[in-house]
Amino acid sequence: MDINRLVQMANDIGNYFASDPDRDAAIAGMVNHLKRFWAPRMRHRIIEHLHGDGGQLNALAHAAVAQLAAEQDGNSDPTR
Repeated sequence: MDINRLVQMANDIGNYFASDPDRDAAIAGMVNHLKRFWAPRMRHRIIEHLHGDGGQLNALAHAAVAQLAAEQDGNSDPTR
């Protein structure tokens, strides 16, 4: 799948969850959505994009993909 399409989809999901006033809950909701509805290959590609330049991901999508990457690496703190 084209990375530009994945970024657009991630941003759309981020925009949906941005309506939650609790940022941590919004990130958790988006991570859950990505785990449930995105194929492993799609998740892998968006994480690769994040580890590259991460360009064009909105703030919430960026945070959620970072959290997803941290969980896949067995690290619950995405800043480490």
